[in-house]
Amino acid sequence: MADKRDYYEVLGVSKSATEDEIKKAYRSLAKKYHPDVNKAPDAADKFKEINEAYEVLSDSQKRSAYDQFGFAGVDGQAQAGGFGGFNGFTSGGFDDFSDIFSSFFGGSMGGDPFGRSGYRRSSNSPQKGDDRLMRMTISFMDACFGKTEDIELDVEETCPDCNGTGAASPSDIETCKTCNGSGSVITQQRMAGFGYIQQQSVCPDCRGTGKKIRKVCPKCAGKGYNRKKTKVSLKIPAGIDAGQRLRVPGKGERGVNGGPNGDLYIQIEIQPHEQFERSGKNILLEIPVTAVDATLGTTLSVPTIHGTVDMKIPAGTQEGTTFRLKEKGVPDVRGGRAGDQLCTVHIEVDKKLTAKEKQLYKELQELQNKPGKESAWQKFLNQFRS
Repeated sequence: MADKRDYYEVLGVSKSATEDEIKKAYRSLAKKYHPDVNKAPDAADKFKEINEAYEVLSDSQKRSAYDQFGFAGVDGQAQAGGFGGFNGFTSGGFDDFSDIFSSFFGGSMGGDPFGRSGYRRSSNSPQKGDDRLMRMTISFMDACFGKTEDIELDVEETCPDCNGTGAASPSDIETCKTCNGSGSVITQQRMAGFGYIQQQSVCPDCRGTGKKIRKVCPKCAGKGYNRKKTKVSLKIPAGIDAGQRLRVPGKGERGVNGGPNGDLYIQIEIQPHEQFERSGKNILLEIPVTAVDATLGTTLSVPTIHGTVDMKIPAGTQEGTTFRLKEKGVPDVRGGRAGDQLCTVHIEVDKKLTAKEKQLYKELQELQNKPGKESAWQKFLNQFRS
């Protein structure tokens, strides 16, 4: 016993460690020192030592005896090799080790020494196919008001003659003798001193279907599906936004073993408009207003996606002022209140004036600069005077 290390020291935990802490330490060390992962000469010995320590400390009764009497309290219960054909493992210890083993090999520990399989059979029952994704670009106005678009698709659909079996008749289907209908085969390899590795793979003869076909369906040549072009009427709802997806049931990838097709998802992309800009349900539009109209006020016929609407520009309107046209934006895709149109004023100054316009502006300038009236520029300069 003198050459054996304390079990707590082996797992690197304190004597007050909880079950979860012991389990976590064990899993980490078992992965680190497993001989099929760690090629160090002493890896196998350390791996056995780790499992022996865990066998004792993971069992409350054995741990209590060990804490009270040391190795003498568990002598004969824990084997020096740790494995002993796995006979010394608790069921919990085996489950943990099996999880670790599956992370290495994609399989599981052999079940024969325990009278249990230790693996899940892959299903050879009908399975739904994968979904597909397509992108569709529509115009700005079609996104606002919706439309119905006919699209042509290449689809692999279940053969109606054999219902996806690939056989000419039900009597032409027999159980695969290689896998006995399970769709998978099990291979087992013994590792010296460590028991068995058991791995599951798709049956090479039936390719996972669990069935063999004597006479294939003449309609689909045994494939179980037919490829064909089909037209689908896609309803694009009013108010749809860029990035949203529409679902077309049953037009995705074909199913497995006669299962139904997956679904088709169409992601909407929207072409930009030359004038209108969209922000959610709102429409943004910059409108030009002359300096005279901004000063004196006016009424403008403003374009919207619904047609022109009269909008009042009050006297004294400043650059960047935004006016709201209620419910003149994008319809709500869920049927609620439509968005608004937000019109932002951009004041434009005439660069070309007629002689009369120029004369009127000069008169206005003289009135603006007459003595006793403080101009906007003078108000600005006064801010810099102490």
